[in-house]
Amino acid sequence: MKDLSIVALLDVIGELFSDEISIAVSNREEYIYYRPSKRIDLRITPGDSVKEGTIAYKALHSKQKVSEFIDREVFGVPYHGMAVPFQFKGELEGCVLAIYPAFTEGKSVITIKTQDGWKPIPFSDVIYLEARDRKTYIVTKTFSGTHTSSLQDFEYRLPREIFIRCHRSFIVNVHHIKEIFPDTHSTFVLAMDNEEKISVSQSYSSYFRKLLGF
Repeated sequence: MKDLSIVALLDVIGELFSDEISIAVSNREEYIYYRPSKRIDLRITPGDSVKEGTIAYKALHSKQKVSEFIDREVFGVPYHGMAVPFQFKGELEGCVLAIYPAFTEGKSVITIKTQDGWKPIPFSDVIYLEARDRKTYIVTKTFSGTHTSSLQDFEYRLPREIFIRCHRSFIVNVHHIKEIFPDTHSTFVLAMDNEEKISVSQSYSSYFRKLLGF
């Protein structure tokens, strides 16, 4: 174990996510490691500079975790990603990135399992998504069905300007929020337009407020 290099360790970790997620590591100025996935390849080469506008650049300059969608103008490919900066002895050293494929352009429906088959649901009709009993439920005003993808998968695939993660078990469509009420410990309760109420957990409350601008 003592002879295992950092690169070898990253390669092993990359094997866990090789189908979906690309992994990159940078120092403060350039990339020092990159492992592409089968679904998305930004064609980063170790030694490439960290470009302005990327999540790596934003994480390094804010010294905070960054998670967002980046359009095709930066790498020629749209992607969702998360970058986490790391320090050594109190000094910023670089960041680690997880890069996810963007939702397929032109696809604007979620196809859910119903009792008799499958039904494509337009994004605009989806009120919320809920993780419950090891399934993901897609809820509309008239009915609900299940999907095989996890909430984490949907968090990176659904358009960020419409869908927001507000709880470990919920993603909501902001166009279906009727009102927002304060709750205990700086959290909130969402009154949806189907008369249901959904909690915004404390871990997501500041993120939720920032995205909705209040």
